[in-house]
Amino acid sequence: MICLLQRVSEASVAIAGQRTAAIGRGLLVLVGVERADGPQVAGRLAERVLAYRVFPDDAGKMNRSVLDIDGEVLVVPQVTLAADTTSGNRPSLSAGADPVLGAALFQTFVAECEKRCRRVAVGRFGANMQVGLVNDGPVTFWLEVRT
Repeated sequence: MICLLQRVSEASVAIAGQRTAAIGRGLLVLVGVERADGPQVAGRLAERVLAYRVFPDDAGKMNRSVLDIDGEVLVVPQVTLAADTTSGNRPSLSAGADPVLGAALFQTFVAECEKRCRRVAVGRFGANMQVGLVNDGPVTFWLEVRT
C-alpha cells in the first residue's frame, strides 16, 4: 500500500463541481492499493501516516506529527500510485488492487485514521475528483508498507 502525503495549509476535493471534502492545516494523503495488500497493511500505513513527523517544532525542525499539532487529514484514493512506470510511455495499472479490494482497504485505512485523528475528510473511491491544495513547504513524502 502506498501513500503520497503532503503537508498542507488547506486542501479540498470537488466532485462534479461540488466541494465534498475540505480541511485546514494538516495532511493531504493520496492512497494507492496494490494487489497483495491486506487489512494489516492498511492499518500499519495509517499508523505511520499519523505518526510521521512533518510539522515543525518550536526550533523549526520537523519533529511533530499531524496528531501532535491537532491537525486535519484529507484522504483521497488514487489508483495511479500503484502504476508500473518502468517501461514505455503508458503506465500499467496491473499491479493495483481490483476495485472491490481497493475500496475495502481504502475504507480500512480511513477507519484507522478516524480512530486516532479528530478530523478526517475523505474523497470518494472510484470518482473523478478535482483535488485542490496549498502545499506547506512544499513538504511531500512517499510512504509504503508491504505485506
